[in-house]
Amino acid sequence: MKPRANLLDFDVARRRLLDFATVPTAQGTVGLLQAQGRVLAQSVTSPINVPGFDNSAMDGYALYIADISAMPANFPVVQRIAAGQTGIALAPNTAARIFTGAPIPEGCNVVVPQEHTTEDSGLITLTQAVSLHQHIRRKGEDINEGAIVLTAGQLMGPAQLAMLASVGVAQVNVFRTLKVGVFFTGDELTEPGTPLAPGAIYNSNRYAINGLLKQLGCEINDYGIIRDSAQATRDALHHAASENDIVVTCGGVSVGEEDHVKAAVLALGQLDLWQISMKPGKPLAYGKVGQADFIGLPGNPVSAFVTFLFMARPFLLKRMGASDTALRYLTAESAFDWPRPDKRREFLRVKLERDASGHDRLQLWPNQGSGVMSSLAWADGLVDLQAETTIQTGDQLRYLSITDLLNF
Repeated sequence: MKPRANLLDFDVARRRLLDFATVPTAQGTVGLLQAQGRVLAQSVTSPINVPGFDNSAMDGYALYIADISAMPANFPVVQRIAAGQTGIALAPNTAARIFTGAPIPEGCNVVVPQEHTTEDSGLITLTQAVSLHQHIRRKGEDINEGAIVLTAGQLMGPAQLAMLASVGVAQVNVFRTLKVGVFFTGDELTEPGTPLAPGAIYNSNRYAINGLLKQLGCEINDYGIIRDSAQATRDALHHAASENDIVVTCGGVSVGEEDHVKAAVLALGQLDLWQISMKPGKPLAYGKVGQADFIGLPGNPVSAFVTFLFMARPFLLKRMGASDTALRYLTAESAFDWPRPDKRREFLRVKLERDASGHDRLQLWPNQGSGVMSSLAWADGLVDLQAETTIQTGDQLRYLSITDLLNF
């Protein structure tokens, strides 16, 4: 059975949303300690070779074996070379005590780990066979001078920063930080730390969305809770759009009488995308208010979180200048049945756990409701289930790691 005619297909919505995302042009230079979470605006080439010289991969002995087919019984140790020191050339059939990372002396053609030798009175004897050039790291074998080490559009994490530091790059050209304004609609919302009135709920979305935006390195302007009033919603949207590149809201984009956000967007700008064939997360909206992009997330906590991961996050990444927004799927065996398929594409909260027989299988949180935050706090993955699809125990399922979704 096909999804409802008025709902946009999940993949189509994702492609359209990414098409709406404009790649930034403004950029600036920052030091490496300020580059975490930023996106490279220019590719970086290495100014040096890494390693910069032949060096030892082991603590042990550097040997000059004149003829491997006729090696002497032992080798005199004629020098000691630590990391940061430079030795002198080895004579044939002599050895140097050497440590990991230390430069290989001229003439050396073998490094032998210390555990494969015995030493007595300045002479070493090999206890295992050797091969020429073993345990020697060659100059430039990791990175050649002039090679591209990181490409434009790459999101900078700890590994990328360490790569740049290893080639001596101290500053990088990055796209500017996105300014994102957020607010949350609903008379029922209450901030944690305040007693709940009858019918009220705590505003968990504020902490989820702020946390997700901080992980992306966005500059966040949080306008808090906006009450269910058409005028208050328009005022908040107009103000947020005037101060930010993107406005993200939670709630108010469905079809209820107190859902004022959609109407405010239409009054102040345009709505280009609304309602996706996905569960949880149907009432997602995208549009423009002035020069600012607008993304309206559903109000239910799980729906807001899931739609942010699959829709808002890749949009924001592209707006930051990132070139990679693809989803990366894993597969694992199901430990549950899912006999009641939905008309929409579903994303089931699961966890990969080892069963009594020692097999890693996907376990299902029993309550998959869109307001059940305990399912997200427990889960480490989301099964991507096509519409009208059932699951039986033992099926191979396609799923996404939540950790990967937060870090791609």
